[in-house]
Amino acid sequence: MNQFKKILITGGAGFIGGALVRYLLKNTNCSICNIDKLGYASDISSINEIESAAKRHKFIKIDLIDKSSIEKIIKEFNPNLIIHLAAESHVDRSINSPIKFIESNILGTFNMVETATRYWEKLDSKNKRIFRFHHVSTDEVFGSLCENQVFSESSRYDPRSPYSASKASSDHIVRSWHHTFGLPVVITNCSNNYGPYQFPEKLIPLTILKALKRENIPIYGDGSNQRDWLYVDDHIHAIIKTLQCEKIGETYCIGGNSTKTNIQVVETICKILDNKKPSNTSYKNLITFVKDRPGHDKRYSINTSKISNELDWYPLYSFEEGLLKTTSWYIENLDWCEKIIKSSGYMGERLGV
Repeated sequence: MNQFKKILITGGAGFIGGALVRYLLKNTNCSICNIDKLGYASDISSINEIESAAKRHKFIKIDLIDKSSIEKIIKEFNPNLIIHLAAESHVDRSINSPIKFIESNILGTFNMVETATRYWEKLDSKNKRIFRFHHVSTDEVFGSLCENQVFSESSRYDPRSPYSASKASSDHIVRSWHHTFGLPVVITNCSNNYGPYQFPEKLIPLTILKALKRENIPIYGDGSNQRDWLYVDDHIHAIIKTLQCEKIGETYCIGGNSTKTNIQVVETICKILDNKKPSNTSYKNLITFVKDRPGHDKRYSINTSKISNELDWYPLYSFEEGLLKTTSWYIENLDWCEKIIKSSGYMGERLGV
């Protein structure tokens, strides 16, 4: 990582982006330019708490549909590396308002690769050789699996929601800019992330907070839909591994080797809470099955053989370890939860109907 002295990160105020920025500030000496539009789920308080952030972290509020501002920022900052994380990411919200996902995930990505390519082309030979554009994507672009099947880097694209369709489009844009214009890119497709600082609309933090408030815990359909769960710190370590690799134009699938049904996830959280915050009755009694999400993909699961074999990356956290750490963090940081929920206007209501 020492060759990347100046790193520009899009979406660095989001859940995964924030975890990446915190890691880089604590474990490298690089300077970071963090650009984010500060949407409803954004938060930079955890970054500002790091001592080195004042000198090595610069935050700029910007929407990626503003191409001229992106050009100005890249030109002034002169990055060796761009990590593109910014994206609208919640499937339910993409059902309610698809246009936001088209603008952010497709047009925003186009603006980033177009600007990055023009910048890269003007670099001298040494810096041109170092420069990298890393695009962070999702396994949802591959669609839905049958039982016992897994995604890999060769899986065909088959997106089923406005969100996954917009991310599939962004993958194709990045890959085509590499093949057509030579932009040195790497693409990673990750499974469902979880961990501290995740906005409470996603399954795991929503379940924790609903349970602690003794409210009904909603589960779509019969709870049999399956996801491969990846602890966010493991995802960050995988991204770092891919940046240390000399290959360009590669795609790596990143998963937690922890495929679980939604009901298994929720019941495990309830069991943890029964031990950590015991009540008169089990938190499992709060589980309520609700009408399924439209177009709900049945199963996601990732084969991590390529990144394991080529880059020696393996998830460090088992699902049980990661979920215990995550649940404990939310119990200890209810003030943060209340603050971000209040500022967002989201109060735990059903979305994507």
